Amino acid sequence: MYKILERQDLAAAVHLFKIEAPEVAKKAHPGQFVVVRIDEKGERIPLTFADWDAKKGSVTIIFMEAGATTCRLAKLQAGDSIENFVGPLGVPTHIEKLDTVVCVTGGIGAAPITPIAAALKAAGNKVISIMGARTKNLLFWEDRMRQASSELIVATDDGSYGRKGLVTEPLKEILSSQKVAQVIAIGPIPMMKFCALTTKPFGVKTIVSLNPLMVDGTGMCGCCRVSVGGNTKFACVDGPDFDGHLVDWDLMSSRARAYAAEEKSSMDHHNCQCQTR
Repeated sequence: MYKILERQDLAAAVHLFKIEAPEVAKKAHPGQFVVVRIDEKGERIPLTFADWDAKKGSVTIIFMEAGATTCRLAKLQAGDSIENFVGPLGVPTHIEKLDTVVCVTGGIGAAPITPIAAALKAAGNKVISIMGARTKNLLFWEDRMRQASSELIVATDDGSYGRKGLVTEPLKEILSSQKVAQVIAIGPIPMMKFCALTTKPFGVKTIVSLNPLMVDGTGMCGCCRVSVGGNTKFACVDGPDFDGHLVDWDLMSSRARAYAAEEKSSMDHHNCQCQTR
């Protein structure tokens, strides 16, 4: 069992858990994830590292209520425990000194991209970060992203905070005005897709972190398969980072919706009243 050491409610339906998991914390790297199961009959869900402390033996995860399992997870409090917390899984994000790197995030993507931005900055890069959300009350960790970055731009769709508009707009402005070695985009599928479409004409390498449906997290089930450059890859063992210019985004989107009816049925069964952004 893995004890919940701390709980924070960051935004509408967005929650932070600090989990006691010393062996996982010792080996964690930016970009990796864990597979969580609430109890012995629970669904297995992947959640990317938001932070970790090897000395204190804790790992921080951030999740949004989006289905039956995350809604059930959101009912737990500090002092409660979860059955399984398996990791680190996946290939760590490649960190190197490149010069100028742009990190783009939307919604819940602020959680996994923060340690990546911090690692890139520590490696000597100029890190320009762009945070986006539909509205101000869905933003979280702005202070941590600002600390992890050389420069931070915040945008909201409705203009309630920061500049009004989509994250692709400041991204295009940056690409048009200075040399950028690499872009990393983490967030909803449409956001990552349009970031990749924005960077492609500039020829800037763009890394995205894919979050398809996943079961075992070790490459055995094939559930998380994605098409990259015409080849089948498994996000759990080949990723989650991939070249955004090579991802088949239409296939990615259709697979993400494949079990919508079953997900709704599960939520109804568990009487989940999830808030969605």
